[in-house]
Parts: sequence; C-alpha cells; structure tokens
Amino acid sequence: MRIISGELKGKKLSVPLDKSTRPLRDMVRESIFNILDHSNKLSTEIYNSKVLDLFSGTGSFGIECLSRGAAEVIFFENYHNSLKILKQNIFNLKLENRSIVFDYSAYNLKEVNLEDRIFNIIFLDPPFKDMKIKSLIDQIKKLKVADENSLLVIHRNKKSEDNISQYLNVIDEKNYGLSKIFFCKLI
Repeated sequence: MRIISGELKGKKLSVPLDKSTRPLRDMVRESIFNILDHSNKLSTEIYNSKVLDLFSGTGSFGIECLSRGAAEVIFFENYHNSLKILKQNIFNLKLENRSIVFDYSAYNLKEVNLEDRIFNIIFLDPPFKDMKIKSLIDQIKKLKVADENSLLVIHRNKKSEDNISQYLNVIDEKNYGLSKIFFCKLI
C-alpha cells in the first residue's frame, strides 16, 4: 500500500498481517480523492483542512490527506494491531506534528475534547458488519464537530442498507467492487 499523491507520493504504508483489519484499497482511496479534487458537486479543499479519521485502521485515508497538505488529522483507532501500525506509519513518515492518535473507539468521541474543533472532512470507515452508523452520526451532530460546510465521507459495503439519506444529505454515491462511498453533508 502506497501514498497516491502529494509530498509523500510513492511512500509505503505498513499494513497488518492479520485479517481483522480491512485496509482501504488503493483503487477506492484514489477514487475518493479524485472525487474530492475534481467533483463540481463538492466544495471541499483538502489543503490546509482539518480531518477526522474514524476507524482509522492503518491510517491510509488520513495520511493521504496529510500528504496532500491537510493541516491536521485526528485518528481514532482502538484495535491494538492496527493502532500499532498506524502509529508506526505516522512516525516513519514524520507526521507526528500534524497528527493526533486516540486509542478510543470512534463511538466514544465524547471521551475526547473535540468540541472546540470543526472538521472540514470526516471519514467514517466502520467495519462492514457494524450497523451503528446512525449513533455515530448523532454524536457528530451533538458534539458539533461538523458544520454545514463539513464533508462526511462514509465507506460501507455496497450491500449494506444503512439508509444514510435519512440522517445526512447525500451529495454523491459511488460503488467500487464491494465498496460503497457516500459523500454527505449534515442535514
């Protein structure tokens, strides 16, 4: 797995050897960033943005944002093997000064003081079997870590029936293999 673009283009990311983590495939990540960079439907700038990467895994999404000039990424990961690799990737790429890693479940956002921050991009990549996405969206709204300009990018299994449009304004939706990507704003 490699960084696709930006100052770290071509740098390798470590990935876990176990099958408990589902890293975001390069093709899906590249497609997401092409849409972020070129879509007329979205008005989100990665450069100088603040990013919240939930269920970070090895950090490929957030690290890609940092490579493309994001000001700061806050990572949430609580699976020990992934957390260890995430921290290793950040250290190896010398991104500690623009990264904060929390060893918390993304469902415990309230445990961390994020209330003074508004994130430009929030990436949600829960396990495909996880069906609690609505409670996470509710926490994001309650904690006011997003506003009307914030973009939520949600990665789900294409067969999932999360009914995202009941909770968010879905601006775009794309399918890639087993993945379904939603680009959303708060309602």
